[in-house]
Amino acid sequence: MSNAPRLAVLGSGKGSNFVAIQEAILAGKLDAQIVLVVSDLPDAAILARAAAFGLPAAALPASPFRTKLGPEGETALVKLLREHAVEWVILAGYMRVVKDPLLSAFPNRIINIHPSLLPAFKGLRAWEQALAADVPETGCTVHFVNRDVDAGEIIAQQRVPVLAGDTPETLHARIQAAEHELYPAALAKVLRS
Repeated sequence: MSNAPRLAVLGSGKGSNFVAIQEAILAGKLDAQIVLVVSDLPDAAILARAAAFGLPAAALPASPFRTKLGPEGETALVKLLREHAVEWVILAGYMRVVKDPLLSAFPNRIINIHPSLLPAFKGLRAWEQALAADVPETGCTVHFVNRDVDAGEIIAQQRVPVLAGDTPETLHARIQAAEHELYPAALAKVLRS
């Protein structure tokens, strides 16, 4: 039985950051183990990708809300995480606002990655916000999750230039490439401390 920190990864989409984290673990660059992958969407690609790695995966019950889980969903999530003896909750494209009881169950143990240099461009589609603001650079931020959206303590950031002729798609692709480097490295730093 490994003594490596036990992670659950929560995601709502393709799971590319989850893959980057799992590949860093398999390459020996991150001393951790993913013991559960959870999605709020039953058909999210992250679940299939978890299965391809042979990792346990689960979909949460449907939520009555678009941006958060209902109280029953949050309670079910905490129960599921406890059943798997999860120590850290890693958000990887998880498109729900995290509330109690999850925040209380894992104080200072929930980490997120956001596609901007926080505190700039909080919320959804941050790369589009950066383009609209005509900034020379943006990037990505790994941060602790607290009660305020995209406002927790910053762990690490990586800068990405905004290039002439960038579209939302080209800028987002470069930010995601930076995320795939930054997230495993930032987790290695936090999990060692």
